[in-house]
Amino acid sequence: MGAHHISTDTSRVRRWLDGEQPREPIPRIMSELFSERFGCVVPVEDLGLRSAHQSPSESGVDLPWAGPQTVQLINEFSRSDLMLGRRGFLGASLALSAGPALVEPMQRWLVPPSLGGFPTPAVGVPRDTGNRPNRLSEPELQLLETTTVMFRTWDSQCGGGLRRKAVVGQLHEVTDLLQESHPEAVAKRLYRVTGDLAALAGWMSYDVGLQPTAQKYFVLALHAAKEAADRPLGAFILSSMSRQMIHLNRPDDALELIHLAQYGSRDSATATTQAMLHAVEARAYANMGQVSKCHRAVRMAEDSFTDARKGEDPDWISFFNEAELNAENAHSYRDLAYVAGRSSTYASLAHPVMERAVELFGQDSVHQRAYALNLIGMATVHLLERNPEQAADMTHKAISVARKVRSERVNTRIRKTADTAMRDFGDIAEVIDLSERLAVELPEVAETA
Repeated sequence: MGAHHISTDTSRVRRWLDGEQPREPIPRIMSELFSERFGCVVPVEDLGLRSAHQSPSESGVDLPWAGPQTVQLINEFSRSDLMLGRRGFLGASLALSAGPALVEPMQRWLVPPSLGGFPTPAVGVPRDTGNRPNRLSEPELQLLETTTVMFRTWDSQCGGGLRRKAVVGQLHEVTDLLQESHPEAVAKRLYRVTGDLAALAGWMSYDVGLQPTAQKYFVLALHAAKEAADRPLGAFILSSMSRQMIHLNRPDDALELIHLAQYGSRDSATATTQAMLHAVEARAYANMGQVSKCHRAVRMAEDSFTDARKGEDPDWISFFNEAELNAENAHSYRDLAYVAGRSSTYASLAHPVMERAVELFGQDSVHQRAYALNLIGMATVHLLERNPEQAADMTHKAISVARKVRSERVNTRIRKTADTAMRDFGDIAEVIDLSERLAVELPEVAETA
């Protein structure tokens, strides 16, 4: 493993067995050796080489803001994710952070990074690279960047469940590269790729229902984006965290995160990114029942989008097109309707905007998951307007699209919408047919990552 300064003998092993705590990198080496021998991740805690109680900085989201530690944490976390099933160590050991425990550590994203040169391996055990030149060529860097673009397209077309492990594997490989020596400009590009991949791994984990895992990837992605000195990417990652908090019914946390994203990228984000941030802000305000602030954020999203220049945008914001703008604003109005006690006024505001989103996504062969989600959104608007037959029709269409994508988020929303339809309009023939089809074609079963 390249740690030529490490040696051991039987007396040292006895001391370890008696409780002596060896210094790094010995615990990591032992974890690697046991993991390789047994074919599963054996954490250092299980070897008794470190206290089984982890501090928040090791197990939660309050992590050190430094490049070497960031690389090591992503490397170890992605390795564990790859080697263990979704019901294994990761799922059992992680818990969601929320409130000040989540927001306050993220605020340190704004502290200027201490990026210096990268003359030595960044972290952990030095790696033996053999005869391979310890330099990445420009074509190799470009290939890493275009591969990330390809993964993002797969996620939009197929959902998070089909290619998630491939993204995690690529992320792990890139962190291996970051443990070698690179010029600062190359290291920054590698950190940018790392942040992009970790954010995508988080989004795909969120999509299949692995919420603590998703949050951990998002946090690690934000750390990598900071090392890359890429404020707009960091803002995008924070927006993904905000969306997750909205999904988990924590709009206060969502608003804190999106305001942090807006403040941190106010001088660097493109108009498209600013529009997206305002749209997510509107969703947070809607779920808090703050009507005027929601309307204001919707208008700002629309105004910013009119200034968008496609050639200025990085690939990670390419999803935010006219269809997505309409979808976000429609969902804000729809959410206001629910918060206001199923208000028909806000449902009527949502209807034409959601209808436009469905129309545009129906012409798009790439963003199939978004199409399914907005068909469901249209169905919920019909239910708010007490049009169960139209709601059933939209949900039928959503089921047909959902069968082509691996997204537990889509499946869950379909089931929830169908349950609401049955509860409110269970005697309508179209609703009964929908419930019967759902039981056959989209049964509630545990999916694999």
